[in-house]
Amino acid sequence: MATQQSRSLAKLMNAPAVLMLLLWMLVPLCMTIYFSFLDYRPLRGVYEWADGFENYSRFLSSSSFTSSVMVTLIMVGGILAITVIGGVFLAMLLDQPIWGQGIVRILVIAPFFVMPTVSALVWKNMFMNPVNGLFAYIWKFFGAQPVDWLSQAPLFSIIWIVSWQWLPFATLILLTAFQSLDSEQLEAAEIDGANSVSRFFYIALPHLSRAITVVILIQTIFLLSIFAEIFVTTNGAFGTRSLTYLVYQRVLESQNIGLGSAGGIIAVILANIVALFLMRAVGKNLDR
Repeated sequence: MATQQSRSLAKLMNAPAVLMLLLWMLVPLCMTIYFSFLDYRPLRGVYEWADGFENYSRFLSSSSFTSSVMVTLIMVGGILAITVIGGVFLAMLLDQPIWGQGIVRILVIAPFFVMPTVSALVWKNMFMNPVNGLFAYIWKFFGAQPVDWLSQAPLFSIIWIVSWQWLPFATLILLTAFQSLDSEQLEAAEIDGANSVSRFFYIALPHLSRAITVVILIQTIFLLSIFAEIFVTTNGAFGTRSLTYLVYQRVLESQNIGLGSAGGIIAVILANIVALFLMRAVGKNLDR
């Protein structure tokens, strides 16, 4: 049992790290809030207070705001669907005893360590290029017209690129959950006559529910700020402008740091609302 003195000493030793972490998070946030109430255009030498919440009202009343929110939600929903479903099946395959199992697992997990800009460039130039891309050669081999993915199916293309990078994360979490599944329970169900489909839906899937919850929660928090893949592939064109990309564009178009800061605060508020909703919704599952 820890004494009161040891607990106090532990808190004192952790205090500098906690203080640095708070400063590292709070100072940029406070500066962003401060700039959001300014009409700050450095290139024009303008630095003055805005008219109240003018920057916020301008950003919210923008014709692109609603569409960018919808695009963001569609991207997040599509990526979650692909990574969760694909992660479950990949985890099932990797849980089977195969030759070179360790090497296969490393290869499956490797895409998660690729930088978003690099993965977007690889998919854009090596796979989805309508002239020299791998998909174009496959289409030509079968006598079909190559598809310009980034202009004809831009939203799906970005969802696919980001899903490729996040699928290993979901697979790793779900594989760990699969390995903790009691094999005796599966054997008992098999002896009782349950087929593989029934064992998956009534035993394996309920066991994975907590891991799936964690995957959805963590990925959603990160996916709400998708930017690099859009910047590298479509530059926000063809209906792929997410909320974070809209903030970036507004700063470039108006050269107004205050307007961009207001958009950033709005994006943070919306992301926290979604995160809190998810935490309340999935928290019940984690408490079971």
